[in-house]
Amino acid sequence: MSISSDIQPDLHAALASEKIARLEAQVSLVLRGKPEAVRLAVVSLLSGGHALIEDVPGVGKTTLAQALARSLGLAFQRIQFTSDLLPSDVLGVSIYRQDKRLFEYVPGPIFANVVLADEVNRASPKTQSALLEAMSEGQISIDGKQYTLPQPFFVLATQNPMEYVGTFPLPESQLDRFAMSIEVGYPPRAEERELLLSGGVDEALAALSPVLSKADLEALQRMARQVTVTAKLVDYMLELAGSSRRGGDFLLGVSTRGVQSWYWATQALALSEGRTYALPDDVQRLAIPVLSHRVVLRSGDGGLATARAAIERLVASIPVPV
Repeated sequence: MSISSDIQPDLHAALASEKIARLEAQVSLVLRGKPEAVRLAVVSLLSGGHALIEDVPGVGKTTLAQALARSLGLAFQRIQFTSDLLPSDVLGVSIYRQDKRLFEYVPGPIFANVVLADEVNRASPKTQSALLEAMSEGQISIDGKQYTLPQPFFVLATQNPMEYVGTFPLPESQLDRFAMSIEVGYPPRAEERELLLSGGVDEALAALSPVLSKADLEALQRMARQVTVTAKLVDYMLELAGSSRRGGDFLLGVSTRGVQSWYWATQALALSEGRTYALPDDVQRLAIPVLSHRVVLRSGDGGLATARAAIERLVASIPVPV
Protein backbone atom coordinates (compact mmCIF):
# COMPACT_ATOMS: atom_id res chain seq x y z
CA MET A 1 0.00 0.00 0.00
CA SER A 2 1.69 3.18 -1.19
CA ILE A 3 1.05 6.66 0.11
CA SER A 4 0.11 8.98 -2.74
CA SER A 5 0.64 12.72 -2.40
CA ASP A 6 -2.65 13.59 -4.12
CA ILE A 7 -5.05 12.12 -1.53
CA GLN A 8 -6.75 14.01 1.29
CA PRO A 9 -4.48 14.93 4.24
CA ASP A 10 -6.55 13.01 6.85
CA LEU A 11 -6.51 9.83 4.76
CA HIS A 12 -2.84 10.43 4.08
CA ALA A 13 -2.16 10.53 7.84
CA ALA A 14 -4.31 7.44 8.45
CA LEU A 15 -2.30 5.45 5.91
CA ALA A 16 0.92 6.67 7.48
CA SER A 17 -0.31 5.65 10.92
CA GLU A 18 -1.04 2.15 9.61
CA LYS A 19 2.50 1.83 8.31
CA ILE A 20 3.97 3.06 11.59
CA ALA A 21 1.76 0.67 13.56
CA ARG A 22 2.98 -2.20 11.38
CA LEU A 23 6.60 -1.27 12.17
CA GLU A 24 5.91 -0.99 15.90
CA ALA A 25 4.06 -4.31 15.98
CA GLN A 26 7.01 -6.07 14.36
CA VAL A 27 9.57 -4.56 16.74
CA SER A 28 7.31 -5.49 19.66
CA LEU A 29 7.62 -9.15 18.69
CA VAL A 30 11.12 -9.11 20.18
CA LEU A 31 10.88 -6.22 22.65
CA ARG A 32 7.84 -7.56 24.47
CA GLY A 33 5.65 -5.61 26.85
CA LYS A 34 7.34 -2.27 26.10
CA PRO A 35 5.05 -0.44 23.66
CA GLU A 36 6.02 3.03 24.94
CA ALA A 37 9.75 2.39 24.48
CA VAL A 38 9.09 1.12 20.96
CA ARG A 39 6.85 4.10 20.17
CA LEU A 40 9.44 6.60 21.41
CA ALA A 41 12.25 4.97 19.42
CA VAL A 42 10.14 5.03 16.26
CA VAL A 43 9.11 8.65 16.88
CA SER A 44 12.76 9.58 17.35
CA LEU A 45 13.60 7.91 14.04
CA LEU A 46 10.69 9.59 12.23
CA SER A 47 11.69 12.99 13.60
CA GLY A 48 15.19 12.61 12.17
CA GLY A 49 16.78 12.48 15.62
CA HIS A 50 18.85 10.02 17.63
CA ALA A 51 18.07 8.20 20.87
CA LEU A 52 19.91 7.47 24.11
CA ILE A 53 18.84 4.49 26.21
CA GLU A 54 20.05 4.53 29.81
CA ASP A 55 19.04 1.32 31.52
CA VAL A 56 20.36 -1.78 33.25
CA PRO A 57 21.98 -4.55 31.16
CA GLY A 58 19.93 -7.26 29.50
CA VAL A 59 16.57 -5.51 29.08
CA GLY A 60 16.62 -5.23 25.29
CA LYS A 61 18.58 -2.11 24.36
CA THR A 62 20.58 -3.89 21.65
CA THR A 63 17.51 -5.86 20.57
CA LEU A 64 15.57 -2.65 19.94
CA ALA A 65 18.21 -1.29 17.55
CA GLN A 66 18.56 -4.58 15.67
CA ALA A 67 14.79 -5.03 15.38
CA LEU A 68 14.36 -1.53 13.92
CA ALA A 69 17.08 -2.12 11.34
CA ARG A 70 15.74 -5.53 10.34
CA SER A 71 12.14 -4.31 10.15
CA LEU A 72 13.17 -1.52 7.78
CA GLY A 73 15.72 -3.47 5.75
CA LEU A 74 18.44 -0.98 6.72
CA ALA A 75 22.18 -1.49 7.12
CA PHE A 76 23.05 -2.03 10.79
CA GLN A 77 26.34 -1.69 12.66
CA ARG A 78 27.08 -2.21 16.34
CA ILE A 79 30.06 -0.40 17.87
CA GLN A 80 31.16 -1.59 21.30
CA PHE A 81 32.54 1.47 23.05
CA THR A 82 35.49 0.72 25.34
CA SER A 83 38.18 2.80 27.01
CA ASP A 84 40.72 1.99 24.28
CA LEU A 85 38.40 2.66 21.32
CA LEU A 86 39.85 5.31 19.01
CA PRO A 87 38.00 7.82 16.81
CA SER A 88 39.38 6.03 13.75
CA ASP A 89 37.71 2.82 14.99
CA VAL A 90 34.39 4.64 14.58
CA LEU A 91 34.94 6.91 11.58
CA GLY A 92 37.45 4.94 9.52
CA VAL A 93 41.04 5.63 8.51
CA SER A 94 43.16 6.54 5.49
CA ILE A 95 45.54 3.76 4.49
CA TYR A 96 48.46 4.13 2.09
CA ARG A 97 48.11 1.80 -0.89
CA GLN A 98 51.56 0.92 -2.18
CA ASP A 99 50.24 -0.34 -5.53
CA LYS A 100 48.32 2.88 -6.17
CA ARG A 101 50.82 5.15 -4.41
CA LEU A 102 48.12 7.10 -2.67
CA PHE A 103 46.10 7.17 0.53
CA GLU A 104 42.73 5.47 0.35
CA TYR A 105 39.97 6.06 2.86
CA VAL A 106 38.52 2.93 4.45
CA PRO A 107 35.09 3.74 5.97
CA GLY A 108 34.42 2.83 9.60
CA PRO A 109 31.29 1.27 11.10
CA ILE A 110 29.64 4.69 11.36
CA PHE A 111 28.67 4.19 7.70
CA ALA A 112 25.36 2.45 8.28
CA ASN A 113 21.72 3.50 8.49
CA VAL A 114 21.23 2.31 12.06
CA VAL A 115 24.26 2.52 14.36
CA LEU A 116 24.22 1.08 17.86
CA ALA A 117 26.77 2.88 20.06
CA ASP A 118 26.82 0.33 22.86
CA GLU A 119 27.93 1.55 26.31
CA VAL A 120 28.90 4.91 24.83
CA ASN A 121 30.02 6.29 28.21
CA ARG A 122 32.87 3.75 28.41
CA ALA A 123 34.83 5.45 25.62
CA SER A 124 37.11 8.44 26.11
CA PRO A 125 35.70 11.94 25.49
CA LYS A 126 37.79 12.17 22.29
CA THR A 127 36.10 9.09 20.86
CA GLN A 128 32.67 10.16 22.09
CA SER A 129 33.12 13.47 20.26
CA ALA A 130 33.72 11.56 17.02
CA LEU A 131 29.96 11.01 16.98
CA LEU A 132 29.11 14.71 17.25
CA GLU A 133 29.52 15.81 13.63
CA ALA A 134 27.98 12.58 12.38
CA MET A 135 24.88 13.01 14.54
CA SER A 136 24.26 16.68 13.83
CA GLU A 137 25.56 17.07 10.27
CA GLY A 138 25.10 13.64 8.69
CA GLN A 139 28.71 13.68 7.61
CA ILE A 140 32.23 13.17 8.95
CA SER A 141 35.58 14.82 8.26
CA ILE A 142 38.76 12.82 7.71
CA ASP A 143 42.05 14.37 6.62
CA GLY A 144 40.31 17.56 5.59
CA LYS A 145 37.71 15.80 3.43
CA GLN A 146 34.00 15.43 4.12
CA TYR A 147 32.18 12.14 3.63
CA THR A 148 28.39 12.00 3.61
CA LEU A 149 26.81 9.28 5.72
CA PRO A 150 24.08 7.04 4.29
CA GLN A 151 20.55 8.29 4.78
CA PRO A 152 18.45 7.75 6.76
CA PHE A 153 20.95 7.82 9.61
CA PHE A 154 19.95 6.90 13.16
CA VAL A 155 22.23 6.52 16.19
CA LEU A 156 20.93 4.60 19.17
CA ALA A 157 23.39 4.85 22.07
CA THR A 158 23.22 2.92 25.33
CA GLN A 159 24.70 3.35 28.74
CA ASN A 160 24.33 1.61 32.09
CA PRO A 161 23.29 4.01 34.89
CA MET A 162 24.55 1.63 37.59
CA GLU A 163 28.18 1.59 36.47
CA TYR A 164 30.45 4.54 37.18
CA VAL A 165 33.96 3.06 37.51
CA GLY A 166 35.79 3.31 34.21
CA THR A 167 33.15 5.48 32.57
CA PHE A 168 33.22 8.98 31.09
CA PRO A 169 29.86 10.75 31.51
CA LEU A 170 28.66 12.34 28.29
CA PRO A 171 29.05 16.13 28.33
CA GLU A 172 26.01 18.38 27.91
CA SER A 173 27.02 19.24 24.32
CA GLN A 174 26.82 15.59 23.32
CA LEU A 175 23.71 14.76 25.31
CA ASP A 176 21.98 17.61 23.49
CA ARG A 177 22.52 15.77 20.18
CA PHE A 178 20.10 13.05 21.25
CA ALA A 179 16.46 13.73 20.44
CA MET A 180 15.31 11.50 23.30
CA SER A 181 16.39 9.52 26.32
CA ILE A 182 14.38 6.32 26.59
CA GLU A 183 13.81 3.88 29.44
CA VAL A 184 13.21 0.23 28.58
CA GLY A 185 12.98 -1.52 31.95
CA TYR A 186 12.15 -5.14 32.70
CA PRO A 187 9.30 -6.75 30.76
CA PRO A 188 6.08 -7.80 32.48
CA ARG A 189 6.28 -11.34 33.87
CA ALA A 190 3.75 -12.77 31.39
CA GLU A 191 5.65 -11.32 28.43
CA GLU A 192 8.99 -12.52 29.77
CA ARG A 193 7.57 -16.01 30.28
CA GLU A 194 6.21 -16.09 26.73
CA LEU A 195 9.58 -14.98 25.38
CA LEU A 196 11.36 -17.80 27.22
CA LEU A 197 8.90 -20.43 26.02
CA SER A 198 9.09 -19.21 22.42
CA GLY A 199 12.84 -19.74 22.15
CA GLY A 200 14.27 -16.41 23.24
CA VAL A 201 15.19 -13.14 21.57
CA ASP A 202 17.73 -14.54 19.08
CA GLU A 203 15.18 -16.75 17.34
CA ALA A 204 12.62 -13.96 17.28
CA LEU A 205 15.17 -11.54 15.78
CA ALA A 206 16.25 -14.03 13.13
CA ALA A 207 12.63 -14.40 12.03
CA LEU A 208 12.11 -10.67 11.41
CA SER A 209 11.84 -9.43 7.85
CA PRO A 210 11.31 -5.89 6.50
CA VAL A 211 7.78 -4.56 6.83
CA LEU A 212 8.61 -1.11 5.47
CA SER A 213 11.15 -0.03 2.88
CA LYS A 214 13.76 2.69 3.07
CA ALA A 215 11.58 4.75 0.71
CA ASP A 216 8.60 4.27 3.06
CA LEU A 217 10.64 5.56 6.00
CA GLU A 218 11.89 8.59 4.10
CA ALA A 219 8.33 9.38 2.99
CA LEU A 220 7.09 9.14 6.58
CA GLN A 221 9.88 11.44 7.76
CA ARG A 222 8.86 14.03 5.17
CA MET A 223 5.20 13.69 6.15
CA ALA A 224 6.04 14.22 9.82
CA ARG A 225 7.55 17.61 9.03
CA GLN A 226 4.26 18.66 7.46
CA VAL A 227 2.18 18.08 10.61
CA THR A 228 0.62 21.31 11.86
CA VAL A 229 1.78 22.72 15.19
CA THR A 230 -0.25 25.82 16.03
CA ALA A 231 1.31 29.06 17.22
CA LYS A 232 -0.45 28.63 20.57
CA LEU A 233 1.15 25.22 21.01
CA VAL A 234 4.58 26.58 20.04
CA ASP A 235 4.16 29.33 22.67
CA TYR A 236 3.34 26.62 25.23
CA MET A 237 6.56 24.77 24.42
CA LEU A 238 8.58 28.00 24.60
CA GLU A 239 7.01 28.90 27.95
CA LEU A 240 8.00 25.50 29.37
CA ALA A 241 11.53 25.82 27.98
CA GLY A 242 11.81 29.41 29.21
CA SER A 243 10.72 28.40 32.69
CA SER A 244 13.55 25.85 32.83
CA ARG A 245 16.01 28.66 32.04
CA ARG A 246 14.81 30.94 34.81
CA GLY A 247 16.15 28.90 37.71
CA GLY A 248 14.04 26.87 40.10
CA ASP A 249 15.16 23.25 39.94
CA PHE A 250 17.44 23.94 36.99
CA LEU A 251 21.01 25.19 36.80
CA LEU A 252 21.03 24.69 33.03
CA GLY A 253 17.74 24.84 31.14
CA VAL A 254 16.53 23.46 27.84
CA SER A 255 18.57 24.56 24.82
CA THR A 256 17.20 25.92 21.56
CA ARG A 257 18.24 22.65 19.94
CA GLY A 258 16.19 20.88 22.58
CA VAL A 259 13.07 22.88 21.74
CA GLN A 260 13.60 22.14 18.04
CA SER A 261 13.90 18.41 18.73
CA TRP A 262 10.75 18.63 20.85
CA TYR A 263 8.88 20.32 17.99
CA TRP A 264 9.92 17.70 15.44
CA ALA A 265 9.19 14.81 17.82
CA THR A 266 5.73 16.28 18.51
CA GLN A 267 5.03 16.29 14.78
CA ALA A 268 6.19 12.67 14.46
CA LEU A 269 4.09 11.52 17.42
CA ALA A 270 0.99 13.19 16.00
CA LEU A 271 1.56 11.44 12.67
CA SER A 272 1.97 8.09 14.40
CA GLU A 273 -1.45 8.69 15.98
CA GLY A 274 -2.94 9.31 12.53
CA ARG A 275 -3.32 13.08 12.88
CA THR A 276 -2.25 15.99 10.68
CA TYR A 277 -2.08 18.28 13.71
CA ALA A 278 -0.38 18.18 17.10
CA LEU A 279 -2.10 18.41 20.49
CA PRO A 280 -0.97 19.62 23.93
CA ASP A 281 -1.04 15.96 25.00
CA ASP A 282 1.69 15.23 22.42
CA VAL A 283 3.88 17.98 23.84
CA GLN A 284 3.37 16.78 27.43
CA ARG A 285 3.89 13.11 26.60
CA LEU A 286 7.26 13.90 25.01
CA ALA A 287 8.49 16.43 27.58
CA ILE A 288 10.29 13.90 29.79
CA PRO A 289 12.01 11.81 27.09
CA VAL A 290 13.01 14.87 25.05
CA LEU A 291 14.07 17.27 27.81
CA SER A 292 15.27 15.32 30.85
CA HIS A 293 18.76 14.50 29.54
CA ARG A 294 19.36 18.11 28.43
CA VAL A 295 18.98 19.87 31.78
CA VAL A 296 21.33 20.22 34.75
CA LEU A 297 19.76 20.39 38.21
CA ARG A 298 20.82 22.74 41.00
CA SER A 299 20.75 19.84 43.45
CA GLY A 300 23.69 18.19 41.68
CA ASP A 301 23.89 15.13 39.48
CA GLY A 302 21.01 12.93 40.52
CA GLY A 303 20.87 11.07 37.23
CA LEU A 304 18.11 10.89 34.68
CA ALA A 305 15.53 9.69 37.19
CA THR A 306 15.85 12.92 39.19
CA ALA A 307 15.81 15.03 36.02
CA ARG A 308 12.66 13.29 34.81
CA ALA A 309 10.92 14.12 38.07
CA ALA A 310 11.97 17.78 37.72
CA ILE A 311 10.61 17.95 34.16
CA GLU A 312 7.36 16.40 35.36
CA ARG A 313 7.02 19.15 37.97
CA LEU A 314 7.83 21.77 35.33
CA VAL A 315 5.06 20.54 33.02
CA ALA A 316 2.58 20.49 35.91
CA SER A 317 3.41 24.12 36.75
CA ILE A 318 2.49 25.63 33.36
CA PRO A 319 -1.20 25.85 32.33
CA VAL A 320 -2.16 24.00 29.15
CA PRO A 321 -3.32 26.33 26.33
CA VAL A 322 -7.01 26.20 25.50
